[in-house]
Amino acid sequence: MGQSLLRLAPERGDLDVVAAVSGSKPTQRVVDGVPQFSASEMHGVPAFDVAVDFSLPAGFDAILALCAERGAGLVSGTTGLEPAQLAAIDAAAARIPVLSAANFSLGVVVLADLVRQAAAALEGWDCDIVESHHVLKKDSPSGTALALGASAGQGGAEPRYAALRAGDIVGEHLVQFTGLGERVELVHRATNRDIFARGALHAAARLAGRAPGRYTLRDLVLPGRAEATGA
Repeated sequence: MGQSLLRLAPERGDLDVVAAVSGSKPTQRVVDGVPQFSASEMHGVPAFDVAVDFSLPAGFDAILALCAERGAGLVSGTTGLEPAQLAAIDAAAARIPVLSAANFSLGVVVLADLVRQAAAALEGWDCDIVESHHVLKKDSPSGTALALGASAGQGGAEPRYAALRAGDIVGEHLVQFTGLGERVELVHRATNRDIFARGALHAAARLAGRAPGRYTLRDLVLPGRAEATGA
């Protein structure tokens, strides 16, 4: 994701990349005009308005703390966070704008709305969420599956989960509602990881300069949803 972000950011005229940070020590200090830092050197990065984080839970605390310290926004796609880390996001949102999402696809934003509507309309139906990802994905169920489950729960359903890890599947999520003699299936399939990077960059451009608070991707992407919630 980091390489995708760096490759796609120049497509936007409203973003300038001031630094790239990775877990390991960089072999080059500047790549394509972008200064490179290791996570241990993070406090040396130049001033920034918003950080985009796709790391692991072990690396999340440091970037959240740096953003809070500098008053900068944070867009994070890191999943598998511990309860204490989720609480830290809420605390930081009192000082900075924060968006933490499991999936940065616009299609998934729409899918979540459809799932909530279907759950509310199909009272008493079984709800099952089946997610498929590549063999290297560690968290299970995926963060996106859990988010879709939360949407189903808002509609009154009680979702069950199943996960598949196979090959190089980018990401597939099936939400199935089953009644007597009929079934409704809502599916999203990602075939290219660039959709997640583009969505995160779009969110970063929209989040920079906003008031402190917890934002959702829907707040920043869909019309009429511009205010933070839960701050």
